[in-house]
Amino acid sequence: MDSSQPRIVLVPGDLSGVGPELMVRLLADPANRVRARLLVTATAAELDSFARTAAATIPDRDDIELLGTTYTGPEIPVGEVSVAAGRRALADLATALDRCAGGEADGVLFLPLNKGAMGQAGMREEDELRWFAKRLEFEGFTSELNFIESLVTARVTSHVPVSEIADGISAGRVLETIELLNRAVSQTRTSIPRLAVCALNPHAGEGGKFGREEIDDIAPAIELARSRGIDVEGPFPCDTLFSRAVGGDYDGVVTMYHDQGQIAMKLLGFDQGVTVHGGLPVPIATPAHGTAHNIVGTGAADLGPSSNAFDLAVRMADQRRSTTGIDSISKSEVPAK
Repeated sequence: MDSSQPRIVLVPGDLSGVGPELMVRLLADPANRVRARLLVTATAAELDSFARTAAATIPDRDDIELLGTTYTGPEIPVGEVSVAAGRRALADLATALDRCAGGEADGVLFLPLNKGAMGQAGMREEDELRWFAKRLEFEGFTSELNFIESLVTARVTSHVPVSEIADGISAGRVLETIELLNRAVSQTRTSIPRLAVCALNPHAGEGGKFGREEIDDIAPAIELARSRGIDVEGPFPCDTLFSRAVGGDYDGVVTMYHDQGQIAMKLLGFDQGVTVHGGLPVPIATPAHGTAHNIVGTGAADLGPSSNAFDLAVRMADQRRSTTGIDSISKSEVPAK
């Protein structure tokens, strides 16, 4: 193996879904295996089983390091949410993070997870990103970044009830999200990103008629980001912004909450989407789709998002080996409200 290559831990995700077969299809492609040194949280027998499900063949495994798994529970039922699947996913993710924290790996690619299963298995955080941060003892700002071919998004709030979104909007969080997105786009797409920021309220609040978040928090954060040299505009009504962005006006968009960005991104590029867990000290990527229980073993799972996620994980991990990558950003000096 080439010691200069980035070392990527591949995690099959929730074993009840399509993750294992997608992972095998990635491993079966020789072009992927020459780009990185691959470590896999599975046993040899499991890899054989995954390959049978995927109707795929891995021609030579000598360059794949099988880490096995620390999971010792019951067999995981296929095609359904279960405590066992959640426990296995958390165990494998912990192994991957520990390898990176210990200097034995440079990045992680995990296949689709099920938050319900992980919650049943004991995950108390709102999502895996916050679980990752806790496991890594990282207390800085984090945000999920979503990539399609034409656009990158980051969000100020994520997996919270709609009733709590407004409380999560502050000048500090908006600024940190802009800075993180600017770093991500500049290191993966273009050196001088053009960014836009969504409003929270309809019609960008209509001068305070429909809410003051645009006046009190979002616009001040944009102005401060501009004073720091970031090319960013807004806040713009979300219902028109994405058509401008995908038309080429912007390289990245900051959204205020999960569905404000994700509905647009999945309509624009469901077969391309990648999620990156931005802000963490470890590069972590995953395809931006779910476990797809209804198509396990049918061969219908689209490999495109997983291939894109692999590509991004390798690039970020390679960058991490030589410099500070998009997984690191300074905390904003703007106080939260």
